[in-house]
Amino acid sequence: MAYKKAKQHTIDQEVSLDGVGLHTGQKVKITFKPGPENSGYVFKRIDLEGEPEIEADVSYVVNTQRGTNLEKNGVKIQTSEHVLAACVGLDIDNILIELNASEPPIMDGSSKFFVEALEKAGVVAQEAEREEFIVEEVISYHDDESGSEIIVMPADQYQVTTMVDFGTKVLGTQNASISHLSQFKDEISDARTFSFLHELEALLDNGLIKGGDLNNAIVYVDKEINEETFKKLRIAFNRDNISVKQNGILDNLTLHYPNEAARHKLLDVLGDLALIGTRIRGKVIANKPGHYVNTQFAKKLAKIIKAEKRNNVPKIDLDQKPLMDVTDIMDILPHRSPFLLVDKIYSCTETCVIGMKNVTMNEPFFVGHFPGKPVMPGVLQVEAMAQTGGILALKSVPDPENYLTYFMKIDNVRFKQQVVPGDTLIFKLELLAPIRRGICQMQGYAYVNGKLATEAILMAQIVKSK
Repeated sequence: MAYKKAKQHTIDQEVSLDGVGLHTGQKVKITFKPGPENSGYVFKRIDLEGEPEIEADVSYVVNTQRGTNLEKNGVKIQTSEHVLAACVGLDIDNILIELNASEPPIMDGSSKFFVEALEKAGVVAQEAEREEFIVEEVISYHDDESGSEIIVMPADQYQVTTMVDFGTKVLGTQNASISHLSQFKDEISDARTFSFLHELEALLDNGLIKGGDLNNAIVYVDKEINEETFKKLRIAFNRDNISVKQNGILDNLTLHYPNEAARHKLLDVLGDLALIGTRIRGKVIANKPGHYVNTQFAKKLAKIIKAEKRNNVPKIDLDQKPLMDVTDIMDILPHRSPFLLVDKIYSCTETCVIGMKNVTMNEPFFVGHFPGKPVMPGVLQVEAMAQTGGILALKSVPDPENYLTYFMKIDNVRFKQQVVPGDTLIFKLELLAPIRRGICQMQGYAYVNGKLATEAILMAQIVKSK
């Protein structure tokens, strides 16, 4: 199925929020600023010397206790997930997130206030196209210790379902779903973080949740509370009286939804998977998700996406009628047999061209190039790639038959697979920058048998021949 690529988005102007960090208790100001195309989500610690930046990248995850925590070169960002979920939920691709502390403000324990601030700043489209990972087969991750599992399967858009079961009567089994990101604002963003009483006691005993109050976390009471515990809670939250409601939560809050816990877990999944750095086109199903499982799954997906980018074989139907056959190619390129090394062009846009060559035993170079074990010379693979790129370059002028392209430079050439008789070479050339003053710089790839065979950066000049 062919998909129309969406444009990248950022915010129109900067916007700030003030609050406290849940675990540090520090006062903190967060400022969202527009991000340039292809920059992704970037945190910036303006309270530290040099104002270091940390990309929202799963490779920087160092700890997932009570939040997803990042660290790069000793610089930390704690509990990143609620902020990132807001960015994903509003379809934002590029944004700079400035903090004057290590932890974003907890606000009410959800993404609601971040969403409101970002909407106030205005979400605007950019020129660059959004990169998406299109899921074509089921990918899964299972954690034996917790029994948690996350899978992603093919779907027409990014969808998420979460199912939670903590084995407690007070919470029970819950699930939540969104079939489109447009549902995030109204159905997910205000779902607040939660904790069980036994976890809360442990956090208090260890000096955590210093910024907690009973307005930014739902506390499920999963054990009997004695007077000593009540006293500890009253002191921690600076309240004269605390009690337990009939539905088993502490008495300050009213649930927004009966399944608010499952909705918040969905929020966390969106925030944690944002660390992959590439939008997903597929349906995620998370059974008993948590930050550790989420980020392990994110690491697995990021590795798969990286490998796919490296072996980014163009998906073309070799049986379909090409955009250009060899006769059409000869109308543009001056090359002729035996030095015309491109057979067909399957697509050619303003920035990218895809071509093909069938490698046969009848190629003249096989007569003298390892006749007993014929291998296509690497330099001719580069030449074939360059001829394909020549089509892209010459398509930029109104009368290509009156122009030639000459090599100026070849960089970063790598040969990864042998090319032998019977192989079909697929070429993909992409502009690295707009063509200016006849100078054309391209990233070139050649694929064979579904694997990257050759890559190089090519620079050529378009010159009038008549």
